[in-house]
Amino acid sequence: MAARDGAMEKLRRVLSGQDDEEQGLMTQVLDSSTLSFSTRLKCFAICFVAGIFFSILGTGLLWLPNIKLFAVFYTLGNLSALASTCFLMGPVKQLKKMFETTRLLATVIMLLCLVFTLCAALWWYKKGLALLFCILQFLSMTWYSLSYIPYARDAVLKCCSSLLS
Repeated sequence: MAARDGAMEKLRRVLSGQDDEEQGLMTQVLDSSTLSFSTRLKCFAICFVAGIFFSILGTGLLWLPNIKLFAVFYTLGNLSALASTCFLMGPVKQLKKMFETTRLLATVIMLLCLVFTLCAALWWYKKGLALLFCILQFLSMTWYSLSYIPYARDAVLKCCSSLLS
């Protein structure tokens, strides 16, 4: 029982980014007023599952003549999945990690694709452009997500280069 509690505490520290850095006074004050770890995990799961649901629903709506619903639900799914990680590490830490130099380009491209997808579908009425931005949205979200896994980007680049040569 104690080993499991210790493992859960270690998981909580790693996910909240407190594993190897000391907390400042402000961080300690903010952490004392936040959700419990189990509540964070539940909210993360709910938000992430909602994101998957909206993305799948949006993909199903792709075959309808009106691309607006597809673009809105697919983008909402990606935003929900992205926001779900805020429950694990907090919104401020999430934003700081998103705009670190290692993932800055992926973050900017991903956010631009989210906005441009909605613009192409809702205001510009360009179905092909909306679909292109959704594909770019998926690719940039994947590249962004891979930045959190050590050496994953390098592995993907090596696989792609070996396929192309």
